[in-house]
Amino acid sequence: MQESKIQKEAREVLDKFAMSLAKVKAPEKELKRDVGGFREEREGGKADEDFRKLLFENAPHTKGDFIISEKKTWQ
Repeated sequence: MQESKIQKEAREVLDKFAMSLAKVKAPEKELKRDVGGFREEREGGKADEDFRKLLFENAPHTKGDFIISEKKTWQ
């Protein structure tokens, strides 16, 4: 199968780009070792009572200090 003129030109452009890209020296990036994304606890380790109250008010089903939820099963 013979390549068309456009395909040949596109291949040449990509080959030139690949060769130029191979010459680029990217600085090594240092990875963070910190674990993040957790909510910070307040002094004494007590949860914010307003947050707790709002959370339980919005939960459809509760039982004492627990929120009752339904586990989704794969079908």
